[in-house]
Order: sequence, then structure tokens, then C-alpha cells
Amino acid sequence: MKPRTQAIHGGHTADPVTGATAVPVYQTAAYAYGTAEELADVFAGRAPGDVYSRISNPTTQALEKRLADLEAGQKGPATGCIATASGMAAITATMMGLLRSGDEILSANGIFGGTISLFSNTLGRFGVTTTYANADKADSFGKRIGERTKVIFLESIGNPRMNVPDIEGIAHAAHERNIPLVVDTTLTPPTIVQSGLLGADIVVFSTSKYINGHGTAIGGALVDTGNYDWGRGLFPDLRQTALRLGRFAFLGHLRKVIYRDLGGCPAPMNSFLMLQGLETLGPRMDLHCSNAQRLASELSRHPEISWVNYPGLNSSPYNDRAQRWFGGSAGGVLTFSLGTRQRAMAFVNALRLAKNMTNIGDAKTLVLHPATTIYQEYTDEDRKAVGVHDDMLRVSVGIEDIDDIIEDFEQAIAAATGFATAVKEAT
Repeated sequence: MKPRTQAIHGGHTADPVTGATAVPVYQTAAYAYGTAEELADVFAGRAPGDVYSRISNPTTQALEKRLADLEAGQKGPATGCIATASGMAAITATMMGLLRSGDEILSANGIFGGTISLFSNTLGRFGVTTTYANADKADSFGKRIGERTKVIFLESIGNPRMNVPDIEGIAHAAHERNIPLVVDTTLTPPTIVQSGLLGADIVVFSTSKYINGHGTAIGGALVDTGNYDWGRGLFPDLRQTALRLGRFAFLGHLRKVIYRDLGGCPAPMNSFLMLQGLETLGPRMDLHCSNAQRLASELSRHPEISWVNYPGLNSSPYNDRAQRWFGGSAGGVLTFSLGTRQRAMAFVNALRLAKNMTNIGDAKTLVLHPATTIYQEYTDEDRKAVGVHDDMLRVSVGIEDIDDIIEDFEQAIAAATGFATAVKEAT
């Protein structure tokens, strides 16, 4: 099945007893077994089954199967998926499953502030270091790979830099040194791109965003695309695990150790809400992307707008990559400037339709001033390094009628800049 069909039908069939097609919500903490021997066999891995919802749950398993069906690697179908309590939990589990004290992450710059904080503040406390490189060019990564580099990390579209990395080139550089490539595809969910086909070994994303689509639940997931050979990898514990589990070594290691011990599992009800969102992911992304394209085009022509960053614009240096890898769908997020911080804040305050919120991927249009919110703890120098400026506004374009979105932005620009008054006086 193609991705849009898999998003609706993957991972679950109709209940054989009732005929119900919706995945049930198994809202339970644990599972009873008839005999002590049966439960012992499940714990030992001799028989399949669920024992505790911190490790596995039937509702969450249906979500995992559907997400795995949606992803693919260069060698075929994805190996599997683990759903987590948030997108940050997915990245944390992935890194904790791969790294030890003394190891290094080589990451793209201009990534999400929460991920930077995880790498620097949290993993840094355990002896993991992070080096940042310009993701626009693969050779900038190749030059920075060192003996301690064990993971390379990218975002398919940088948030908030709005750049499209050279995913294929960086994947080649990583694989030349046998280093797994982890790609966060939150801004380009799998109906837009299957990053495993571009060389990603592990795909992570926040399901809270476009997959849920309505801002009703927090969740995340990680997918092993099947590209990386864990039996020949850089990680001694995973090479040992691969002797028993083969290509499932990484997921098995996470499920039985890291994921179990960290406790970052989703609630069954949240998994159910993600499944509902998945069913409409394809057509919703079409509307998010087309609305973002139209809004970016309108803003780029407005005399009071200093600049617009959106990969779908012909003027964007990343437009060719968006066309080639994303089928021309450049995502639903853009950034722009009204020239000053004061104007940016006045614009937010004047909005009537769009909401001032930190989330992205909601059905509603959301606007944020990153410098005073997500990146408010950063120094001016650090904000500049990740592409956040005082005059920047980030927009997650919703699925409302585009004319209503544009009208709201036009009146807010007028209120923030006095543009309407200036035009009236001139005429």
C-alpha cells in the first residue's frame, strides 16, 4: 500500500468478534495470565505477550505497526517502531540506546531548542559531547567526524532555520565511517518523505504535531529503517544482541532495557488519538503545505516584510531539495520578519484568528516569537548561531481557509507597522 493508504489501514484489521474497525483503547496497566508458567515464558521471551503497559500495550502496538508500515529503508520495509511519551522521549531513548560516556554526537546546527538542550545540558552531564556542523553541505560533516563520533543527527527541515539538509550526502558521509544517521522528520511526516529511502538509519518524530494534528495529545516515536547493520556496527553491546536478534537488535535493546528503564511510554489513550490523526494525515498535509506556500508567497511580496524563510519559495536556496525529496511539499512551517522585535510582538498581539502558542502541526494556525519563548534562555550569540533573531516570527500554518489566514495576517501587519495608515495618507 502507498503511504496514504497505510496511514488508514496499517497495523490493524477489523475485530473478528465484533467487526469493529477502530483500534480499541486498552486502558490497563498490566495483564493477567492463567498460570505462573505462562507469565514466566512471556517475561523470558519464550512466548509473545504483554505484561506491563510501560513496556508494551496493544493500542500502542497498533500505532507502532502503522508507523513502521509508513516508513521504509533502502533495503526494504522498516524493521519496526517504538512509540514514546513525546518526541523528546524518542530522541532521548535513541541516544541513550547508542551512546556511552565519552562518545560524541555530530549534529546539524539550527535545530529545535529542546533537542539542543537535551544534547548539551542533559546528555552532557553524562559525558556525551555534541559538535555542530552546517547541514547545507555534506563535506562540512565529513570534515568534523572524529574518532569519538558515534551518531549523526539531522532534522529533515531545520526548526527554526528552515533549511533542508543534504540528507543523501550526509548519509553517505556517515555510512563511509559506519556511523548511524538519525533524522528528525517532525516537519515532514512520512506521507511527505520516507527518510530511510534517503539514507536515514533511525527516524524520530514528535507525533504530537502533524500526526496527531489537533493538539490533543503528546507523543513521539522512533523507527529503525533497516538500513544499519547492527551486527557490524560501532556498538559492542548491540553486536552481541544482534547474535540473538539479528536486524531487531537495536529495537530489542531499547524495548528490553532503555525504553523499559526510562519509562517514557505513551498512555494508551494518547496512542489511540495518534491513530485517529494518522487516518487524515495525507490530505491534512496537502492543505498545510499548500496554505504555507500561499502565505509565504503573499508575505514575500508585502512591502513591510523584511524576509521570509520557506523552502517552497523559488527564492529559497533549499527549493531544489524540497522539490526533489519532498515532492514539492515544503512543509507547513515558515519564518518571517517585520524588521524589529517591537513590530514582531505587536503583530502577535494584533492577531485575531491565529493563536500565540508553542506547538506546531495543529489544525489551527499558530504564531510564536522564538527569541522570547523557546530560546529565551539563550544568549544573543547562541540564538544567532541557531538562526533565531529578535525580529523572527515562526508560523505553523493551519488548515483554515487560506483567505482567512491571509486577512488575519494583513490586519496584524497593518496594526504592527502602521502600514494601512501610511497607504491612506499617501492616497
